[in-house]
Order: sequence, then C-alpha cells, then structure tokens
Amino acid sequence: MEFINKVIGIPLGYVMWLCYTLFESYGLAILGFTLFTKTLMFPLNIWVQKNSIKMIELRPRLNYIAVENVGNRDRIAEKQMALYKEENYRPMLGIIPLFIQIPIILGLIAVVYNPLQHLLHIDKATIEVLVNKASEIYNSTLGSTAHMKVIELINNPSYISEFTQIGTVGTMRAIENIQGLDLNFLNINLSDTPSFSSLQYIPLISGLSAFILCVVQNAVNVLQREANWFGKWGMAIFLTLFSLYFAFIVPAGVGIYWIFSNIISAFITVLVNLIIPPKDHIDYKELSESKIALGKSKQIAKKLRPTAEQKTRAKADYKSFFKNDEKRPLVFYSEKSGFYKYYKKTIEYIVENSDIIVHYVTSDPNDQIFEIDNKQICPYYIDDNRLIVLFMKIDVDVFVMTMPDIAQYQYKRSIVRKDAEYIYMFHYPLSTTMVLRKGALDYYNTIFCVGEFQFEEIRRTEEYYGLTNKNLVLCGYPLLEELQQRHDHMQKTDHKNKKVLIAPSWQEDNILDSCIDEILNQLLGKGFHVVVRPHPEYVKRYTFRMNSIVQKYEDYNGNDLIFELDFSDSSSLFNSDVVITDWSGSAYEFSFVTKHPAIFINTTPKINNPEYNVINVQPLELKLRTEIGIELEINELNTLETKVQKVLDDSDKYKEKITKIRDKYIANFGKSAQIGGQYIIDKVNEKGKK
Repeated sequence: MEFINKVIGIPLGYVMWLCYTLFESYGLAILGFTLFTKTLMFPLNIWVQKNSIKMIELRPRLNYIAVENVGNRDRIAEKQMALYKEENYRPMLGIIPLFIQIPIILGLIAVVYNPLQHLLHIDKATIEVLVNKASEIYNSTLGSTAHMKVIELINNPSYISEFTQIGTVGTMRAIENIQGLDLNFLNINLSDTPSFSSLQYIPLISGLSAFILCVVQNAVNVLQREANWFGKWGMAIFLTLFSLYFAFIVPAGVGIYWIFSNIISAFITVLVNLIIPPKDHIDYKELSESKIALGKSKQIAKKLRPTAEQKTRAKADYKSFFKNDEKRPLVFYSEKSGFYKYYKKTIEYIVENSDIIVHYVTSDPNDQIFEIDNKQICPYYIDDNRLIVLFMKIDVDVFVMTMPDIAQYQYKRSIVRKDAEYIYMFHYPLSTTMVLRKGALDYYNTIFCVGEFQFEEIRRTEEYYGLTNKNLVLCGYPLLEELQQRHDHMQKTDHKNKKVLIAPSWQEDNILDSCIDEILNQLLGKGFHVVVRPHPEYVKRYTFRMNSIVQKYEDYNGNDLIFELDFSDSSSLFNSDVVITDWSGSAYEFSFVTKHPAIFINTTPKINNPEYNVINVQPLELKLRTEIGIELEINELNTLETKVQKVLDDSDKYKEKITKIRDKYIANFGKSAQIGGQYIIDKVNEKGKK
C-alpha cells in the first residue's frame, strides 16, 4: 500500500486536493475527481470504440476462417493472427480501460486512507507525530486507518488536549487544518467502512449501479451486443456481486466513487455509440450469415472430435501398445486412413519376406488398416491426447512416417531410445524444398527418396545450413506402382466426349475458391464430359463452401457435369483424358500413370518454405508444369476451351514425353517397395542383434 501511495496516490492526491480546494467538500471532491478521471479517459473510450467496431467488422472473416479450417485449431489461430496484423487490429485494446481503472481505484483508496497527506498537505514528520500520539491513546498499531483515527480523535473534544500538548508550531497548524476538514457528505462519514449494522445502503447502491451499467452495455456496446448469454449476463452477475462486496471492504468514500463512476460509464457508453454508430461501419447481414456458417461448422467439428467410445478405445490401445513395457522393433505411424496407401506395398513386402511384427499406429479410428486381417500387423488407434506421450516414450528400433517436422512441433523423437532410426517416406513424388517447411526433415535419420533429384536437393540443403548428412535411400514411389497396376487392370473406355477431370488441391486460393465458375463456363456445353472431384480434405473441412458450389449448379440442365463427392472409388482419376488442377500433387500421379496431359491453373502457390530457392535448385512441381502439360494464368481462362482441345489433340506426343519424364525422375519403378521393405528388414534385424 505504501508503494501505491507513493507512485499513484501522490499525483492523484494533487487532483483530489484541487477538487477539494474548489468544492470545499470531501464528498463533492470525490465526485469532481471521478468526473475528472472519466473526462481524461474519454479519448481512450473513443479509441476503444473504434477498435471494438473494427473487431465486429472482422468477425465475419474470423468466422469464415473458423469455418474453412474446422478441426484445425492451430491453423485457425495462425490465420486469425495474420488477419489482425493485416488489419492493424489489437485485440488487447479493449481491456486497457480496465487496466487504467485499477491503479486509479488503488490510488483513490490510498488518497482516502491518507487525507492528512493528500488533502491537507501536512508534512511527513508532523503526520508521524500525530499518528504516534493516536497510537498511544488507542494503545495499538493503527495500520492503514491511522489518518482516519487521528482526524476522529482531534475532532473529539475529549481528546483534543492530548494533541495540543505536543505544542510544536507544525502540530498546532496541522490540528487547526484537521478541525476544518469535514469528512461527512449527505450525512455519511466517508472515512467509515460499511458494515451490516451501518452504511449498508452504500454497497447496495454500488451493486445496483454496476448492474445498470451492464444492462446499458449489453444493449448498446458493440462487443457486448454480440456476446452470448453467459458473456452478457454471467458478467453482469459477477460485476454486480463484485461491486457489492468491494463497497463493503473499502471506506464509504471509495464506494461513492465506484457508484458515480458506474453511472458516468453508462452515460459514456451511450455517448460514444452516438458519436461513432456501429451500424455505419458493420455489415450486420454478412455478420449474421457468417454466424450461421460458423454454427454449421461447429457441428462438423463435433463429428471430427473423438466420441466417448473412441476415447475408451484409444485408451485401451494405448495400454496395449505399452503392455509390459515391451520394445517395438518396427512402428509405422499414419495421420489418417488415406495414408496407408503410401505404406501398403512396403508393408506387404515386409510381411511376406520376414517374421517382423508391424506395429501400425494411426490417429484415425476408421483407418483402413483395421480391415486388414494379418497376424503380423498390429494396428492401434491413438488419439491426439495420448499421441504426444507415445512419441516421447516409445521404445522402438525403426520408426517409419510420412509426417514431416518431427521434433519441430508437438511430436518429438523418443527420449527412451536415442538410437532409434526414424525413416521418412514421401506422400508425393515431387521436391523436398517448397512444400515442406524449413527443417522439416532435419530430425530424420533416413529418407526414402523418390528419385535422384531429391538427393541433390537434400545434400545442397544440408551443405547450405551446415547439417549432418542424412542416410538417403534411392527407393522410388511405391504408390505409383500400385496405381499403375490398378490402371492397367481397368477396363479402358474410348470416350466419345472427352472426359475432363477437375482435381484441385485444398490449399488456400485453390481453383474451387478462386475460379471454378470461369472454368466451368469454358467447358460446359462444349462437347466435354466434366467431372469435378474436390480433394477429400476440402470436402471434410470446407463442407459449407463445397455445398454452396454444388447448389449453384443444381439447376444446370446439361448432362455433361458431375460433382464426384464419393471418394470410395478412384477410377475416375485414371479414366480421364485430361486433368485440370492448380498445385495438387495428384495431377503428377495422374499423368505418370495414364500418360495423359495436365493443365495447371496458376493460382497462388503453396510455399511453406519461403527460403526454398536458396539452394538454387528449381522444385520439380514448378519445372514439370510445362513438361507434362501447360500452365494457364487466371486471366487467361477465356482460352481454356482452346487449350484443353490442344492438349487432347497432342495426346500421343504427351504420352511419349511423360513416359520419358517418369523414367527420368521416378527411381526403381516396379521394385521400390522391395528396396524400401528390404532396407527396413535389414535395419530391424541389425538393431535386434545389437
């Protein structure tokens, strides 16, 4: 309290002294002090009003960020912070008045408790003498109420002689000033602390004033109007009870300040809304629509969260995985069901050519691995809450993943087995530099490379950043072989109307979000059969957007458009004559398997590593765009029909060209699973012997 009195109380004490000098009434001085501080803070209220309006202006965009990234809390937070930065919005501004109010209240309490210093400007030595005398009379230490007790005793005829006997000029002058100080206001002694026997109406009025302020804010304040029931009335109840309690534990003068402060704040809330009306800046129709979309996305988010049954299952699988603290020589980890296809042929080779048990950990309770009946494959569903711990305490010889950034974020390398070998397998047949984040592969021991081009990229990256060389295995891309086998066994159809597959990525600014209408306008009714097959992740995360696109074309009368939203059958991917995409890696898989060309729309590229060009190697996803097909800028979409027809006419040339490109860049086609699988078998056996 002494620190607050010195740092905050002294300057506020001069304000109070000025008010007391003007009004010659302690009560009116408190009211004047309150009005002064509120007037001083009024520009800040205007600033906060503008900031609050800005917040509600941004709310539709914030809601749509949550809608578009449902289930991905980290991505939502990242994009919302980017939006705040872009719009120069400061979320914390709204609580600045509270932080200013707190020291003002503490300072006022210090002023009220120390009127000899702040109102009467009695010197410190004289105050000490008077307080010591009061302590003698009470025969106790007076603490924070010392000044009040001195004033009470000096104004009591029975004790005034005790103080006049001190006899110094300073004390006599101080006694004279104290006798002129009236702490009463409206028959209230403002130095008294309310109790249940007296002055209880001060806390009651304090609580009522706080409730009135909350009612006004709920009705008028731009942020409070958008709050939910608990945000409005839960806070109102809390502030009312707090004001009631607060006014019971401080002198009545502080209670008077609190009451008057609440009343003025209610008036200011109305005033700033008249000066800067929110309706002049906020599109409430758009806000309402975004709330509806957000509500729907929350239903989707609920579906993405594990059920009680799944949590129980995850707990049981977690216990099973660590049963008897057994070592697991070989573990594969899959982020979701769709990732099994990247491991499939490699795991099959391991199972057929060894007796090694494959422990398969997945974050997807519906992973297709659970449908495989093989005693050498032990699948486990581990939810996010347990996965972090599993990664840290796993006792494993060889750990295989398609997930980059191990040890960069929440998932760390094992602290139990420092010598565990972590192997990274690619889930796309392209470069390592642009799509992966900086350092994404740094903590892997071994990389199963798709082709020699990845050797060059990784070695140059290691040299540039001074990294230890990783073990690079020229493996190939097993999935491509799987797709090729399926394609070769498919019944081929010579389409009368050439089939155009639109297969975008699900990244930001993909063609579904940026130019799907322009693309369809160029293709529909032109003799093509058009299939729109969105990325499964796009449908899962952006259901509202996908439904909006489908609904837009519900009234289209032509029979040349299909939206393919059932991903159980992928035959359309490899039964098309040309694919149109943006930055999807599946386009390369399509072309490498079918030998058919691709048309790449140059939307905003997905660059997760802004330093990708420091090693001076052009990423394959940029280099091959004009090799296996053509590029098209968005402002050139009016030529799309002509471009599609051109690549279809040149299909024989592309077949020969794409075959050469695949042979050049994809290593060990036809035996990649054997190379990768045998490496894993040898490594597990080697570590087992050690």
